[in-house]
Amino acid sequence: MCYTIKLLFKRFGVFTQLWTYTIERKEQVMGYKILAVGDTVGSPGLEYLQRRLRAIKSELGADFVVVNGENANVVGCTPRQVDAILNAGADCVTLGNHTWTRWELQPYLDDEMRVLRPANFAPQCPGRGCVGFDTPVGEVAVINLMGRFTLDPNTDNPFLVADGILEELGAKIILVDFHAEGTSEKLAMGYYLDGRVSAVWGTHTHVQTSDARVLPKGTGFITDLGMTGPFESVLGIKPEQSIGRFLGDVPRRYECAPGKAKLEGALFTVDEATGRCLEVRAVRYV
Repeated sequence: MCYTIKLLFKRFGVFTQLWTYTIERKEQVMGYKILAVGDTVGSPGLEYLQRRLRAIKSELGADFVVVNGENANVVGCTPRQVDAILNAGADCVTLGNHTWTRWELQPYLDDEMRVLRPANFAPQCPGRGCVGFDTPVGEVAVINLMGRFTLDPNTDNPFLVADGILEELGAKIILVDFHAEGTSEKLAMGYYLDGRVSAVWGTHTHVQTSDARVLPKGTGFITDLGMTGPFESVLGIKPEQSIGRFLGDVPRRYECAPGKAKLEGALFTVDEATGRCLEVRAVRYV
């Protein structure tokens, strides 16, 4: 819907049009709404979710929430932290390359169906990389995959693993968290799965990208969601520590930056009948 504003100037009894400005108001797109939340970093990110996630979910009208919990413990996460994310309002928690950093998470992955580790880890590893959720609109399937560029080369090919999983799934709405370093690898995965899944989003780099869109065959996509963690930081870490690393300081355990936090992610609106994505928009709350 468009509105046109005209500025008129009266001179000698005659109205002259000076300029015209058109405002386009976007109509709200109806459908099933999925909120995908970027990597949770440290206590600031976890506490932000506990304080604000339910309110944000309500404000956006989100029906289903997926949160990447990869860095809730700065590097990796613990069962207690995953429980906190779920209790904060997440329906599903995904992980990534730091999955095995905390040994106590391993038995938990077998017991808690709502937390996923990358599906292209070896099959003997604890946990699962795909799960279906019963919802009012039918099954919603979530797949967690990890890229291989500069990450762990000892994982199976995520593209081929995705093929195998999709052959077994019957869900209309399928969501993919692709935890990867390379923007090219993430984009390639988006196009590879275009028309076969409802949404593909990237995690891991902690910097939100500006390319949220629906791909040609109907899959919602964004290269990276960003992160949920300290606002004044370098990817969630104290700036002075990150600067020291680049100056050549002796490496030490990462320390989460203090101060106010932000939440970044994307909202995908999906057609319930077809599973095609209708709209994608990046979100950021500070």
